[in-house]
Amino acid sequence: MAKAAKTAIKTKDQKAAADAKNWTKVVRAVRSPKSGSYTFKESIVHKDKIKEFLAS
Repeated sequence: MAKAAKTAIKTKDQKAAADAKNWTKVVRAVRSPKSGSYTFKESIVHKDKIKEFLAS
């Protein structure tokens, strides 16, 4: 199935597929102040803003 979706993206809308490569999924571990355990926050960030996102 993945091949069909990949092919559909390339043939239907090449501009959107090229723009999608500029975005990255970032997973950040955040410590809970109450229990001290870690939780994970997921965000989709533009590749130019990754360092700013992780610094904040």
